Amino acid sequence: MSTSQTLDRGLAVLESIAWAAEPPTIDELAGEHGVHRSITYRIIRTLEARHLVRRDASGRCHAGVRLASLARGVRAPLLTAAMPVLTVLANELAMTSFLVVRDGDDAVTIESVEPHASEVHLAYRPGIRHPVVLGAPGMALLAGGPPIARERREVTLARRRGWAISAGEVIAGLASVAAPITDGSGVAAGAVAVVHLAAADVDTDAVGRRVAAAASAISEMTS
Repeated sequence: MSTSQTLDRGLAVLESIAWAAEPPTIDELAGEHGVHRSITYRIIRTLEARHLVRRDASGRCHAGVRLASLARGVRAPLLTAAMPVLTVLANELAMTSFLVVRDGDDAVTIESVEPHASEVHLAYRPGIRHPVVLGAPGMALLAGGPPIARERREVTLARRRGWAISAGEVIAGLASVAAPITDGSGVAAGAVAVVHLAAADVDTDAVGRRVAAAASAISEMTS
């Protein structure tokens, strides 16, 4: 299959910026991708012109505003249905809530909502991805589908119970509770999740039931 090397490089750089824990510099991106700095610079300038990337005063590269608007176009009906539900959920539980979808073997956060009334809460930004076999959101996505051979016991339990839980599997010190969004196709359309400190005193069953109710509400709106 014939592909465009220039486009592939640009998309690879854009992905690195979007997923980076800390905004990278042009030199760091050049080293990561094994591309000369001048080529990386031209890629960044092109992405800047499209408002897909912005550089701060120190020269570090951040995801641009246009990238956020493009992301919101992905699975728009699901996002439209989920946003008000995520907002209510976040404020009721005083936890950041987020929407996760499957992308191949990964679970990817495409939107998050932070509680308004809570003075202290965790941020969990869109763009975070991790293997679908890890973390409550990934397990919820798997639990929303049919059983598979040698699946994790936690996935089987999540399918039976209606929600998944995990602690420290994706980010050390953080725990999450998630439930699948189903659309009648036999495959989860997404998952609703909340995140909290693993050491916090949380009634996991109560939170799980509330997250599952939120996922069910979105399922009904999108079926």
